[in-house]
Amino acid sequence: MVNIFEAAVESIKSLTDDKDPKPLHVGEVMSCWVYLAGLELAHTTVQSGISMTTDSELLALLEEDLALGTSQRNRLRAFMLQEGITLPESSEDLPRSDPNAVPLGARMPDGVLANELVLKIASLILQAAGSAIDSLRTDVALLFIQFQAEKLMFAAKLKTAMQKRGWLNVPPAFVPPGAPTRE
Repeated sequence: MVNIFEAAVESIKSLTDDKDPKPLHVGEVMSCWVYLAGLELAHTTVQSGISMTTDSELLALLEEDLALGTSQRNRLRAFMLQEGITLPESSEDLPRSDPNAVPLGARMPDGVLANELVLKIASLILQAAGSAIDSLRTDVALLFIQFQAEKLMFAAKLKTAMQKRGWLNVPPAFVPPGAPTRE
């Protein structure tokens, strides 16, 4: 099956002529820096979650997100270095530990880990969307569109797993005043 997002990106690329790209503007540089800083923080958070969960499905999702984040970090780092942008600080990789060795009071419950992952992904999706819109250079905009699409596809998979497990935090139903009641 053809990936819709990849097809859209390739279509946009074919319509543009960025053979001689203009210098990045300060907003594009800031967007790259902030997104990479978010990926760096997320990397450590996800590694910590991997060492805390005993749920095999959540573990697989955390590992998938770690791989996606690593791929995005590598692509964005390479772009930033090519453009001469200073990289944000990154933490060392955390050692993997046995989740059963983590004391219960220090281990986050699986539902909390999953919701923490959702917040991290939502933040990066919003950052990527804003960055794509603010970018004048097509290559920068496309990079953020790709990042956003990848995170959206992963978020859909995560949401399904969370609904199945009862981990999705759902706000109460809203019934406007004066609306007919359902019985």
